[in-house]
Formats: sequence, structure tokens, C-alpha cells
Amino acid sequence: MTTVQRPTAAFVGASWGALCIGVAAFLLGLWNAQMQLNEKGYYLSLLLHGLFAAISLQKSVRDRSEGIAVTGLYFSLCWFSLFAVIGLLAAGLWNAELQPSEKGFYAMSFVLSLFAVVAVQKNVRDLGADQAPAPATAPGHG
Repeated sequence: MTTVQRPTAAFVGASWGALCIGVAAFLLGLWNAQMQLNEKGYYLSLLLHGLFAAISLQKSVRDRSEGIAVTGLYFSLCWFSLFAVIGLLAAGLWNAELQPSEKGFYAMSFVLSLFAVVAVQKNVRDLGADQAPAPATAPGHG
């Protein structure tokens, strides 16, 4: 079994802060955007799908590194899903009638959110592993 180092409070706080800032900035940009409601829904669904895909991929990679079985099909779907959502965001922004600075804003807040959610998931898992009770040993074997 691999020993997991407990993340520092500063790293946990910075990860949550980055996630909140990235998601809030993206959502605030959508709220204030001069685009149709269906376009806003498209970008919102990409954000939600992207966050889920990034968490799922991180968990799958971590499971495999710890010897927990992850099927090849699920692992491949995680990668495909993450690349698909990034490609869909890129295509949407490429074709959007937005200023280049707005396109950059959405892209950067999206990428920040994806990176931060991976760090948050890692911290949640590391803290959970740190708090898990030690496996019981048979009498006379401890």
C-alpha cells in the first residue's frame, strides 16, 4: 500500500480558492454575456461536463496507480470525455461572436476550473485516506 502524504492546509485552501474563482468567473461571465440563453446553456453544460470529466479521469488515474481495478473502457471514456469537452469549448469559442479578450477569458477560467477541480479531488482523496482507520490485524500479528 502506498503512503499518502497529507496535503497542507495552504494547498487545500489554494485549491478550493482556485476552483471557486475559476467557476465563479466563468459563471459571472455567462451571467453578464450578451448572448442568447441557449448559448449560455451550451457553455454552462460544457463547464459542468468538464468538471465531472476531470474529476473522473483523476480518480481513474489514481485508482490505477494504487492498484484498484479500472476497466480500459471506462478509462478510455474518461480521456475521450475530457478531450471532447475541451474540443467543444474550443469550437464554440472559435465560432462565437465574442471579442478575442472575452474568448480568452472563458478559455482561461475554464482551464483554471479544470485544473483546480483535479487538485481539490486529490486533496479530498488524500485527506480521506489519512483519516481512514488502519486495517485491523489479527491478534499476535500486530
